[in-house]
Amino acid sequence: MQIIPAIDIIGGKCVRLTRGDYSTAKVYDSDPLEVARRFEDAGIQRLHLVDLDGAARKRVVNLRLLERIAGSTGLWIDFGGGIQSDEDLTSVFDAGARQATGGSIAVKDPDRFAGWLETWGSDRIILGADVRGRNVAVGAWTENSDTDVMDLIRKYTGIGLRFVISTDVDRDGALEGPAFELYSALQSAFPDLQVIASGGIARIEDLLRLKSMSVYGVIVGKAIYEGRISLEQLSEFVS
Repeated sequence: MQIIPAIDIIGGKCVRLTRGDYSTAKVYDSDPLEVARRFEDAGIQRLHLVDLDGAARKRVVNLRLLERIAGSTGLWIDFGGGIQSDEDLTSVFDAGARQATGGSIAVKDPDRFAGWLETWGSDRIILGADVRGRNVAVGAWTENSDTDVMDLIRKYTGIGLRFVISTDVDRDGALEGPAFELYSALQSAFPDLQVIASGGIARIEDLLRLKSMSVYGVIVGKAIYEGRISLEQLSEFVS
């Protein structure tokens, strides 16, 4: 199982939100590069980098920060937030991201997202299928679509989708445990899909349970910053 720490960016700083509410933003470090270096020093190999400014403004904002982290660490970075155009996507890859996550775009402009899968390949494009209940949340989680998460994923698995990150928005940053039922359902419905669990991780036992479910990866955020899970504990999963 891949352990993927998250760095969420607002105003160039490392922050975390609760349930996607920007008014709850808490700054944990003014230098995300130093945070990324600490992850790498602990043996972590992956990083989930989210441009929250970009998600709100519907364009990539923190590209230079992506370049700094990619150029100064060896972390495998997947980048999301504000990727709305072909030019955005190209700039993200040029800046050093190894994978890119598209969420709202996959619901609102499915032809474009499908084109990304075809052009860049299924190894580089991740579907961000974030939910409230069973419906996909879009627009930096400020809007609830009428699209069922299973229907959305099914649409793209038919054209080669391999990776999906799914966050239960109501659990994200709440430290109340992940949506195990959701990930079990995704694993059952799409056995060939690489499912990355995100949202609600609160303790090491959550990671052990997800590992027993054979999910491909898990994104850990606030639990690290609040000291619920140590980097030493995480390093045991990647050693």
